[in-house]
Amino acid sequence: MDGERVKARLADIAAHADVSEATVSRVLNGKPGVAESTRQAVLTALDVLGYDRPSRLRRKSAGLVGLIVPELTNPIFPMFAQIIETALARLRFTPVLCTQTPGGVHEDEYVQMLLDRGVAGIIYVSGQHADTTTDPERYEKLRERGLPIVLVNGYHEGIDAPFISNDDVASMELALSHLVALGHKEIGLAIGPDRYVPVIRKITGFRNSMKSLLGRDDVEDLIEKTMFSVEGGDTAATRLIEKGCTAVVCGSDLMALGAIRAARRLGLEVPDDFSVVGYDDSPLIAFTDPPLTTIRQSVQAMSEAAVRALLDEIAGEPAPRAEYIFRPELVVRGSTGAARQRA
Repeated sequence: MDGERVKARLADIAAHADVSEATVSRVLNGKPGVAESTRQAVLTALDVLGYDRPSRLRRKSAGLVGLIVPELTNPIFPMFAQIIETALARLRFTPVLCTQTPGGVHEDEYVQMLLDRGVAGIIYVSGQHADTTTDPERYEKLRERGLPIVLVNGYHEGIDAPFISNDDVASMELALSHLVALGHKEIGLAIGPDRYVPVIRKITGFRNSMKSLLGRDDVEDLIEKTMFSVEGGDTAATRLIEKGCTAVVCGSDLMALGAIRAARRLGLEVPDDFSVVGYDDSPLIAFTDPPLTTIRQSVQAMSEAAVRALLDEIAGEPAPRAEYIFRPELVVRGSTGAARQRA
């Protein structure tokens, strides 16, 4: 039976790698005469199919790298995590994912655990650095001890590290230009707490674009600050619809789903009566009802840039101390349409 299992495993791997079973056997047994590209194809097939590598074929880690994300409820954070972890693993670093949840392990506790394990560096995605009320000393202390760090989506002046950011101001310009072109004038912004750098920038972009596109300065009543969740989007959209808004730009795709729910509860059709723009272009968001018009963050490019910057730091070739800003993209789907007057 064991022999049959081994033969079945060899056949699976050979079919996936598009090589012969004899070639798979040579790779697994460390025999010479196999091209490096073929060897890598066999090892990749082994990993994809979920088989354990023989101990002598297991990669030696170049070191541990911490990856700190705020939570996994919002699909954009698992998306960042997956791309960053894949890029690190390809370069033989071992990623350690640390997820913050309310009442759970705090960022500082994770960092101490990582330091205790001799971590080579840390990438933060929307961590405490994005909160304007936080003390940057925690990051300054890490840099003083020479630990390489990279901070994603949350610029904090004075921290000695490279920053990778989405262009939140440009995001609002893209969303509002689209809605104004559809004839909307009463446009609301549903956003999270305004102590976070990306939120502050989105609000700035919203004000600027409402002024430049519609000549409006009186927009404070059109900005609803709630929470980055379905419930937050529902609450914000309900208030904005009651104020006469015909469209809303949301701070996340989850908020946008809440806004659609609120519109339907109030008897409105999306997009016939009310248009909704999301933010992030999270996985599966194209398959909602209706498919969501949203602002797509350059997650792939941002993640790869973060890994590249960290590895430069680890190699002793520090990246310039600057904020690298990535331009987002408007993805038009079915949740936005031409404005029409509501009774």
